[in-house]
Amino acid sequence: MTSHPYQPAGEPLWRHLIGEVLRRERLAQGRTLKDVAEAARISMPYLSELERGRKEASSEILAAAARALGLTLADLLALAHRELARPARVTSLTRPAAPVRQAGQTLLLAA
Repeated sequence: MTSHPYQPAGEPLWRHLIGEVLRRERLAQGRTLKDVAEAARISMPYLSELERGRKEASSEILAAAARALGLTLADLLALAHRELARPARVTSLTRPAAPVRQAGQTLLLAA
């Protein structure tokens, strides 16, 4: 995964988190890409790209994919948030705080 200049090192992209959740939920239900894509009324290749974190989907597409899996958009976002928060907790507990200078002050932030 290539880092973007605005993406902090080690910080996952939102599209990757959403894709992981979509795939995990689909597989947990024992459903195929074709089945979920048809239910969501999106193409199977596009759903595959979403699951692999290669496409940024609109909220309408995400809501359709979530509904096809029996989730609400809020459910999908909450599951993705949990994925985002989990590594942050582990990281903040295992890394020492790093000093950061801001407007003449030194702040301690978890690295």
